[in-house]
This record gives sequence, structure tokens and C-alpha cells, in this order.
Amino acid sequence: MSTYLESLNWRYATKKFDAAKKISDVDLNTIKEAVRLSASSYGLQPYKVVIVENPEIREKLKAAAYGQTQITDASQLFIFANDVNVGDETVNNYIKNISETRGVPTEALAGFSDMMKGMIAGLPADAKNTWTTKQTYIALGNLLSVAAELKIDATPMEGFNAAAFNEILGLDKLGLNASVIATVGYRDDADEAQHHIKVRKSQEELFIKL
Repeated sequence: MSTYLESLNWRYATKKFDAAKKISDVDLNTIKEAVRLSASSYGLQPYKVVIVENPEIREKLKAAAYGQTQITDASQLFIFANDVNVGDETVNNYIKNISETRGVPTEALAGFSDMMKGMIAGLPADAKNTWTTKQTYIALGNLLSVAAELKIDATPMEGFNAAAFNEILGLDKLGLNASVIATVGYRDDADEAQHHIKVRKSQEELFIKL
């Protein structure tokens, strides 16, 4: 655990990436697997994760992210896109996955299926989107943690035009919305932010024990 805490203390929101350094296929797969194994409500994972490496596409996305250089200089750009049409089909696909993975008849999962469908159906459209967006942040947290363990830099970012991202990537046509992004790679030696002492609330200020 001490090593894990050391890794969290090591990480910071990288402002300047070394564009010449690329993540190995092995480490990239580890990051992807950590994101895949993330917790989500009911296990539904109502989102997709788009990994952008294409330089031309990233230049367009950079313009839609107010010119932030991390978008083009990082090794990879991860875009977490929440499902804006979550509903019965999402649940049906999940139930099918459970059935095939665990060898359980779908009929035995009917109660669980109906419960999820009823919960989702009872939510207004904006509440559904808020709910699915929250799930992407859980996955983002896993990405940040595993990257730190691998000594790979990762910066979570909300400063971008989601509508423009959706259009550039065709996400709106897939029923998806870019909710949060992360640039992943290796810090530039000239990035002054890496030398800043991490500032967080103390445990006494942060936690309330009842």
C-alpha cells in the first residue's frame, strides 16, 4: 500500500507532455484493462471509451479544447463518452453478457433485468444523462490510479467543447456524449508543474467521523 500511496503522490496534472515519448503496447493494454474492470452502477458500464492517436483528428480536437497542447502532445487521448440513450437495450445487452459469462439462463435474471429497466425508465432524460456521466468518472479514476502505478502521466480534463468533440468524432450519431477526457503519456522535463508540492486537505479537514 505504501507503494500505491507513493505513486499517488508522484502523479500530478501534467501540463506539458514529451511528444516524442510513447506508451508501450503492454502498458497501454494494462491501462485499458484497468478501465474495463472499473466499477459502475449495476455493472452496466453505460459508456464507451474512445482512444485517439490519429494526429489529424487530435489537431481538430485541440482546437475544440481551447488550444491545450496536452491534446496533441500526449501519447494517447482517452475520451470517456456516456450513453445518452440508456434504456432497455443497454440492460438487455448486459443481461446477455451475464448469462454467457456466468452460464446462467436469462430467465433466471429476469427480476434483476426488470428492476434495472424500471429504475432507468423512472428517470427524466437529464437525470439519465447525469447518471451515465457519473459512471465515466469512476472509470477515469481507475485510469489515473493505474497510470500512476505504471509511472505514466495522466491529466483529467473538462476544459473542452463537448458538442464539438461529439461532432468531430461522430459520437452524437452513436448516441454518445464526450463527458470527460484524459491525456496520457510522459511529462516533459521542462514542465514546471511537476516540481510543485501536492496540495490537499488534511485528513482532519477532509473526513468526518460519526
